[in-house]
Amino acid sequence: MVSRKEQVKRAIRMQGPDYVPLFIFDGERDDSDIIQIDLERFYLGAERSITEWGYKWDNDNPDIPMGAPINPPIPTWETFEDYRKTKAPDPFDKSRFAETAGIMQKYGSGHYYMGSLYLTGFTIMAFLRGFCNLLEDFYLERGNLERLADLVFGIENGIVGQMKAYGFDGVSFWDDWGTQTGMIVNPKLFREVFKPRYEKQFAYAHDCGLDVFFHTCGNVPEIIPDLIEAGVDMLNLGQPDIIGIEELGRQFGGKVCFCSPVSYQTTSLSGTVEDVDGEVKRLVDSMGPYNGGLIAYIINYQKMGMPRENYEAIINAFKKYGAYR
Repeated sequence: MVSRKEQVKRAIRMQGPDYVPLFIFDGERDDSDIIQIDLERFYLGAERSITEWGYKWDNDNPDIPMGAPINPPIPTWETFEDYRKTKAPDPFDKSRFAETAGIMQKYGSGHYYMGSLYLTGFTIMAFLRGFCNLLEDFYLERGNLERLADLVFGIENGIVGQMKAYGFDGVSFWDDWGTQTGMIVNPKLFREVFKPRYEKQFAYAHDCGLDVFFHTCGNVPEIIPDLIEAGVDMLNLGQPDIIGIEELGRQFGGKVCFCSPVSYQTTSLSGTVEDVDGEVKRLVDSMGPYNGGLIAYIINYQKMGMPRENYEAIINAFKKYGAYR
C-alpha cells in the first residue's frame, strides 16, 4: 500500500499518485495527507499577541477578522543594529521543535510532514519596518533594505537547516506579493532584490532534502515563472480564480505542483455547495491532468464567513474528482 507521504511526493514530482492529496491547513488533521507543524513562534505573551520577530499582532479590530501587525520594531534605520544584535529571533533555539516529536508520533510515519515558517521574507520585512516605510526603502534605502532582507532570509535558513534532522519532508514559506489587481511592487524590483535570495534559499532547502512550498495571495501571474525558476515545488495561490483556473493550467500546468484552494475570497465563502463542487472539478481538470501536479489546499475559514457545509463539500469534492485510480 502506498503511504500518504509517497502520494504527496508523487503528486509533487508528477509521478502518478493514486489521488489528489489533501493538505488540510487548520481542520481535521486525520483526513490530511500533509501535516504542517509551525516552527515560528507567533502567539507569545500573556495576550498571545507578540511574535518572536517582535511586532504585535492586533486581534481586537472587528473589521479585520484575521488581525493585523502593529508596533513595527524597526521604525527607523537607526534602530536596525540594536534589533539585529539583541532582539532578532534565534533560529537555533531548540524549543521551536519542542512539539514536533509528539505530533509526528500521534499521526505516524505515513504522513508527509511540512515545517512552517508561518510568515516569511518580504512579508516579515514589511511587518518589521512598517508597510509604507518598506515600500519607500526600495527607492530611498536600497542598501538598508537589502541588509534587512539578508537578516530575515538568514534567520529563516537557520531554521531550514535543522528541519530534516527532525523528520520533515518539506518547508513552507508564506509571503504575499499581490493585490486584487497586480503586484505590490514592480516585478523588476522583485527580480532585483528577492528572486536571487529565493533561488539561494530554495536551493539550500533542496540541499537539505526538503521540498519547497510557497504561498502568495493576489494577482501575481507576472512572477509565477520566476518562482518556478527559483525552485518552488508546490505553489499555493490564495485566489486562483483571480488569475483564472483554466489559464493557470494552460500556462503552468505540469511545470509546478499547484497546492490549490477553492478560492477563499469568493466561492468557498459565498458560493453554494454546487458552486464549490464545480470549482473543485475545474481545479482537477485544469491543474491535475499531468500525472499529478495538484494538491488540494483546504482551509476552514469560518471566521471569514465560510459555511461549514462548504468546508465539508470541498473535502468531499476533492475526494470525488481527485480519485485518479
